[in-house]
Amino acid sequence: MSHTPAAPHGADSRRGPFRPGDRIQLTDEKRRINTITLTPGGEFHTHKGVLFHDDLIGLPEGSLVENTNEIRYQALRPLLKDFVLSMPRGATVVYPKDAGQIIAMGDIYPGARVVEAGVGSGALSMSLLRAVGDAGYLHSFERREEFAEIARGNVDTVFGGRHPAWQITIGDFQEQVLKTEEPGTVDRVVLDMLSPWECVDAVSTVLASGGVWVNYVATVTQMSRTVEAIRASGLYTEPESFETMVRGWHVDGLAVRPDHRMVAHTAFLITCRRLADGAVGIPGAKRVKEHSYSPEDLETWTRSQDPEAWSQEALGERPVSDKKLRRAAKDAKSMIQRGSLPAGTESADAGTLTEPSTEADTGN
Repeated sequence: MSHTPAAPHGADSRRGPFRPGDRIQLTDEKRRINTITLTPGGEFHTHKGVLFHDDLIGLPEGSLVENTNEIRYQALRPLLKDFVLSMPRGATVVYPKDAGQIIAMGDIYPGARVVEAGVGSGALSMSLLRAVGDAGYLHSFERREEFAEIARGNVDTVFGGRHPAWQITIGDFQEQVLKTEEPGTVDRVVLDMLSPWECVDAVSTVLASGGVWVNYVATVTQMSRTVEAIRASGLYTEPESFETMVRGWHVDGLAVRPDHRMVAHTAFLITCRRLADGAVGIPGAKRVKEHSYSPEDLETWTRSQDPEAWSQEALGERPVSDKKLRRAAKDAKSMIQRGSLPAGTESADAGTLTEPSTEADTGN
């Protein structure tokens, strides 16, 4: 007798015909994309006609539909990468190209116990939850309640409700992780924050021997200071630092060339592994020679005594206004209200739902 395993959390909402509450990506003949949330009796209007939501409900994914002026649309559920780039956000998201590298280079596996700090809008949390699965564990830490609220709405929208493996804590990572995680019980740590070098002691306490620590930083100075702090601790393998660049290609018969635009630098990734207590790390084969710089030179480079040097503004990150945070939180809540209906569940009355202020906000 064959055994059919239970579907992972959120999988059922991505299968089968279109249902009320589904988010649908419509692509027209000029490759322009619009994302809508299906509502019984709803309508999608453009200057070229009207597409009725009822014409989509019940169709298989991948169908072609026409509006009132016979303009054709290809209808598909958005992929995770599509959702991440259009979802409500309060902070700059971890882009799909970097999230994929974090999963691969951090060896995030099903059932892993993972700690994440710097949740932002929840983009990386979604990828981590997919990787650890229902039997895994992801504990996310976020200092700002408003960011956590946006992340909850976005993650719940993707998974059709709260993921059973996810826990989120508001507060400072260094303080809270030591209160909530037993020493040596975490398999992987992923930090997306301004000053990860301050967390060496906390990470070293909770990370198991052989565990992987991944850091996501935006600037060269952050990367340098983090790597040197990891080396100085003597508790990790030689850190590896890299960035990921993605370039698309135009393919049309024999006309094959790189795209004119590419996704270049977004951030640096730093990975290392926890050594057993008492073990001595082996320096890398190309270990840098003894440096000749003075403490004054180091301070000029890292500005460790100047807290303003490590602010969001100093690092080139645009500050997020309170108004934008409130709007993003409202939109995230609205999307989970509309799009988290389990398979076979009747949709809520369209009149009780609040429409998000934007369907595709690609700003930071």
